[in-house]
Amino acid sequence: MRGYNLAAGGRTIVETDCARRGQSLRTPRSMPRYSHQMWGLELEVGGEAGGEPAGWRSPPPESDRHDGRRLPSDGGQLNEELNVTYITLDGYVEVNKYRYLYFFIMFTLYILIICSNSIIVNLICIHKNLHEPMYIFIAALLLNCVLYSTIIYPKLLIDFLSEKQVTSYSACLFQFFMFYTLGSSEFFLLAAMAYDRYVAICKPLQYPIIMTKTTVSIFLVIAWLVPSCHIAVQAIGSAEAKLCDFNLKGIFCNNAVYTLQCERSRLITVFGVVCLLDLVILPMLFIVFTYMNIFIVSYRSCKEVRKKATETCLPHLLVLISISCLSIYDVSIARVESDFPKTACLIMTLQIVLYHPLFNPFIYGLKMKEISKHLKRLLSQAKIISCINTEC
Repeated sequence: MRGYNLAAGGRTIVETDCARRGQSLRTPRSMPRYSHQMWGLELEVGGEAGGEPAGWRSPPPESDRHDGRRLPSDGGQLNEELNVTYITLDGYVEVNKYRYLYFFIMFTLYILIICSNSIIVNLICIHKNLHEPMYIFIAALLLNCVLYSTIIYPKLLIDFLSEKQVTSYSACLFQFFMFYTLGSSEFFLLAAMAYDRYVAICKPLQYPIIMTKTTVSIFLVIAWLVPSCHIAVQAIGSAEAKLCDFNLKGIFCNNAVYTLQCERSRLITVFGVVCLLDLVILPMLFIVFTYMNIFIVSYRSCKEVRKKATETCLPHLLVLISISCLSIYDVSIARVESDFPKTACLIMTLQIVLYHPLFNPFIYGLKMKEISKHLKRLLSQAKIISCINTEC
């Protein structure tokens, strides 16, 4: 017998060789018992004609044929039909109890972030006196904050309203890629701002020659291209890694994705150090060195120069200190194997995605004199319009 056609739940057995010769197909009253294994199901055939097969034996348990991508029943899972690996986001605290409160707070913050950043960017775009390198870099930084928030907040809002907080591994890696690309871009944009202030204060006569539109465009391309190339290597390396854990200890995909891997490859480890050096440490050293020169020059100059240096450099330094502290936490949480309380991890993670996008527009809107002036004018116009509407 060379093949079987199993139909109607295994009730009929057809011998294909006989069917090809046109012979009558009948199941004998009794036939020897034998087992046939096909597609992981082991079938025992025999017994009386027209009766049930002697018995079905179920496939081996999931844990016995674990292929490195499938979870046990209590964690994530692999969708065999679509070949999609799912990750469970395990960083939420009592989300079932406070889901609507979480949703309302995060939705309000997201709308506030989008509106506040967009207003400052719009002011810089429509007013020609703000079409200077410093303000263009500020607009790029605030636009970066909008994209940064859009990568995180919509998924958080969906998870708050979902029964299970899961994501596919490919979507997780895409979020990981965008999160660190945009986060690293902030360091490069702050470095470009520091260089712009250095030229404006220390070499004012050469400023129009050095800071041309071409120079500004090159800085902007570098700020987004270099981080994306670095993080792409990490994301591709993580996509090829074998997973042993499917519970991510976080609310979105950051450095914690490395803890899912059975063994971190040498490529990810070595290139992770390269990324940290190129994308964080070197830009920070450049910024610190630049501002030290600015303060030395302004200290030796007149009071007016010192005032100008303080007004333009203080907002950049505040943003730099904030992003540096949060970046240190984000990098160290995956490198140091420590069991932090889940509530503490949730609070710190929310600060990473909250401080920058929310406070940057307020820092630049209130501390930068020209932006503040246009912002006050816009608010006064809005008050006048609202008063007119109320009177009507």
